[in-house]
Amino acid sequence: MVLTADFGDPQSVASAIQALKARGYRADEIDVFSTAPVELAEALLERPSRMSLVAVTSAVVFCLSAIAFVHYTQHDYPIVTGGMPIFSWWSTGVIFYEFTMFGSISATFVMFLIESGLLKRRRSLPAPLLEEGRIYLRLFCEAGDAVPAAECLYEAGALKVDEAEVRG
Repeated sequence: MVLTADFGDPQSVASAIQALKARGYRADEIDVFSTAPVELAEALLERPSRMSLVAVTSAVVFCLSAIAFVHYTQHDYPIVTGGMPIFSWWSTGVIFYEFTMFGSISATFVMFLIESGLLKRRRSLPAPLLEEGRIYLRLFCEAGDAVPAAECLYEAGALKVDEAEVRG
């Protein structure tokens, strides 16, 4: 079930978000839409991000994998190098750097797609039709919780609350 509430001012939206969070709704179940930027209190709708952890971890993993791959390759098929070392950090540093950046950038991109909700099927609903000066709050909830959640939104100052079913 999806509830879409229409608000006239940011204070009402902030109080609605606080009331919904007090009822146990998570920040990822709440979306806010507006035609203009809405200033809300810091961390009111904060969604934790693991993007930096994924970027650093994948960089380390890809770098170590590149080092192991180059080391194994150069030692598995030794070439006569005229007295030079078979494995040289200077000659293979570019490969390590490129693999490290490739791993970090690709993992960051995938994590962005995951955290932004672009890969989730339930977020496939289009944004509501926005009127100038209005702020819309969308809440994803269970069908049995729709009536108490709508009452909570009205108490916080919602002008109108629409219900819709989520498919899939």
